[in-house]
Amino acid sequence: MSSSTDPDHFFQTNHSLAETERKSLKSKNENGTPIRLPSKILAVIADPQCPNEAVFVAESAGSVRRVAVDTGEKGVAYKGPTAPVTSLAFSPTGKILFAGCWDKTIWSWSLSDRQPLLRYRGHTDFVKCLTTLRLGTTDVIVAGGADASIIVWNMKTAEKLHVLKGHTRGVLDLAVDPITSVHNNLVGGGLQEAVVFSAGSDREIRRWRISLEKAEQLDPDNPLVVHETSVYALRFDNDGDLWTASADGTAKCLSRFHNFQPDSTIQHGDYVRAVALEEIGGYVVTAGRSEDVKVWDRGSGDLIATLDGHYEEVSGLMMLKQRCVSVGIDGTIRLWGLKPEELGNARAQNKMDVKTFEMDDDITGTRQADKDKLGGLTEEEERELDALMQEDG
Repeated sequence: MSSSTDPDHFFQTNHSLAETERKSLKSKNENGTPIRLPSKILAVIADPQCPNEAVFVAESAGSVRRVAVDTGEKGVAYKGPTAPVTSLAFSPTGKILFAGCWDKTIWSWSLSDRQPLLRYRGHTDFVKCLTTLRLGTTDVIVAGGADASIIVWNMKTAEKLHVLKGHTRGVLDLAVDPITSVHNNLVGGGLQEAVVFSAGSDREIRRWRISLEKAEQLDPDNPLVVHETSVYALRFDNDGDLWTASADGTAKCLSRFHNFQPDSTIQHGDYVRAVALEEIGGYVVTAGRSEDVKVWDRGSGDLIATLDGHYEEVSGLMMLKQRCVSVGIDGTIRLWGLKPEELGNARAQNKMDVKTFEMDDDITGTRQADKDKLGGLTEEEERELDALMQEDG
């Protein structure tokens, strides 16, 4: 028996039909000069060798790809995983690429020739985030998983060094504190010990002191709880303050001077998946489920511009000097200029897009009305059908 994935072969409500048509119309826009990939994009990171010209992106199809943001040139994919890739990091030398995966492992490749290297095992659920650092002369990987644990590996040997427990739900992001981490005075050495912040689905932000010999949680009875629900992203700014993004619809600046309590709050709206900082202009950039990329004045908290282009959730942001790269579930990479004149042009373009969308929406509404006349469900009928389905369950 054959099966179909065509949505026209399945029951759809008026709302889902309208949403499909809305996305179809919006997908045609060229805002942000979209670079289109064949699958959902789940993470983005700057190319360590050309940090202002190219990015690496993680795809739901299980591959990682380098993309030049100015030319749109797409490199050959780094392959191996058969499940979605969720997170990316580079070794401190910038020569090895690491990718966290739904298959519960971390994959690695030589950056130069894309040859697979070691795999790192230990998590019992999806790997959600990872970072790398150098402790003394030893490079290590730190990764957080949906299993609520954080694991530290020796990068060269794949030996598991530490398993950290404290979160009660999945660990969604990690950030190395640039201020309190203690540097090793050995020539060519890295950190003697690192302080790592972790954010979780349990809405808690926890702190860990990690060295090669041991790892411990700092003040385990008093995690930072500044959001109402999941914390998706952590970013330190040049002053050492910590910025967060949360499913409660806000991004917050946690002041180091005030023991990482909120100093300012940005009301983005809906789930905020990512936050990025543009230090030259003093901007904070947020994005998430609302599809919009929003630029805020860091000092006043005022909204400077809304960059409208994605037609699905935005999954990541990466700053390239005075430009911001956004990636989304819609499979596009978009590049936004953040200089004052570029933001002014974006505001003007956004006004034009709103008018065009309203005209398209009128057309869509007429089409939907015609469909309703031909037998589509009314809102009342949809409620009745939903009630019947619940009774059957």
